[in-house]
Amino acid sequence: MALNLNKNLKLYYSIKEVAEMFDLNESTLRYWEQEFPSLKPKTSGSAKTRQYQEKDIEQIRLIHNLVKVRGFKIASARKILTQNKKGADRKADVLGWLIDIRTELQALKKQLDYLQ
Repeated sequence: MALNLNKNLKLYYSIKEVAEMFDLNESTLRYWEQEFPSLKPKTSGSAKTRQYQEKDIEQIRLIHNLVKVRGFKIASARKILTQNKKGADRKADVLGWLIDIRTELQALKKQLDYLQ
């Protein structure tokens, strides 16, 4: 049996946890499940509790980037994901890196302003 060194790694996330990750309402995630056929979280129990895996969270990240960050309509985002998922994924990665770099630069600017 392999030792799991990453103690924070979870197999399943609740809809509430995923909604908090992306600062969304749970109803938005449910709506996206209807609109994007590739987004199908596992359901369990008689209450059909949603259990999101890493692959689902990655799909939500792409949808979030297209709809909330870049401002695409649902139909346009669905078309992009079905026709050019690799391109959409790459652009989302680049955008994430740029946002991280901007945050770091803003922190450095604050430190420099404090020194002056």
